[in-house]
Amino acid sequence: MTYLSRHLISIDDMTEPALRATVARGVDLSQRAEPTALAGAVVGIYFKKTSTRTRTAFTTAALRLGADVIAYGPQDLQLNTGETLRDTGRVLGRMLDALVVRTAGPTAELRELADERLAFVNAMSEEEHPTQALADLTAMQRRLGRVDGLRVLYVGEGNNSATALALALSRFKDVHLEIRTPQGYGVPAGVLERTRGYGVNTGFSVNEAHDLENLPRDFDVIYTTRWQTTGTTKADPRWREQFAPFQVQQELWARSPGAVFMHDLPAHRGDEVTGEVLDGPASIAFDQAEMKMYSAMAVLCWALKA
Repeated sequence: MTYLSRHLISIDDMTEPALRATVARGVDLSQRAEPTALAGAVVGIYFKKTSTRTRTAFTTAALRLGADVIAYGPQDLQLNTGETLRDTGRVLGRMLDALVVRTAGPTAELRELADERLAFVNAMSEEEHPTQALADLTAMQRRLGRVDGLRVLYVGEGNNSATALALALSRFKDVHLEIRTPQGYGVPAGVLERTRGYGVNTGFSVNEAHDLENLPRDFDVIYTTRWQTTGTTKADPRWREQFAPFQVQQELWARSPGAVFMHDLPAHRGDEVTGEVLDGPASIAFDQAEMKMYSAMAVLCWALKA
């Protein structure tokens, strides 16, 4: 079978209908199999950085859809001997149907590597983690029955997961995103401006502050990520003192008793979240991790126009 290709390097690469369709397909795939959707396709999985969920999700997703998989580790490609990103992409584009890549480096590197002949998926770059956001929305849709109209509280570092989540939520109707981060660790201002631009048409609203005071009520989702993002370090040796007040604790549910708790994992109990919350009845963090596989299946189908 011949597959056509699209790139998912940023959430901005998807139209609103495509986002909605991909989230819906992920939910659908969690309930029924499509074992031949990618029959005959060859999917490369190239990870320069550690991964449990994303690498496993895309590998199993490709296999469950009937594709074959070639896995590359950080020492496997001739990039290590000086071959350029562009030349590597041109070669892989003549042999693979799709390439899923995690570098944790600049997104510009991915655009250089992404050859027009293959479907290219960003499995996490320095600036954005788009497949995480799609998995998050798939988990929300499956658990809460909708994304439109949700009220989401994000607590912690304004990292690549937060960036992707904000961009994805801004494409849905009447969503409010409340972001609370330590001073100096917020979501980039340019990203927030992009989300407000989408909000002109969708009714999305976002507010960012740098404490947990005067929180609104009745959030549907309370979300955090680990404080030390993969592949990054913090210049301030006392950064933990700034982050400590932003630990997600059970007290946050006093004003939002119906909220579910989400975490992109891995989690560090006692840092960004207490064990009481992560392992408690409101937590859907491990269901969210499972949705990553079904969301990956939907992403591959979209990227290969299957």
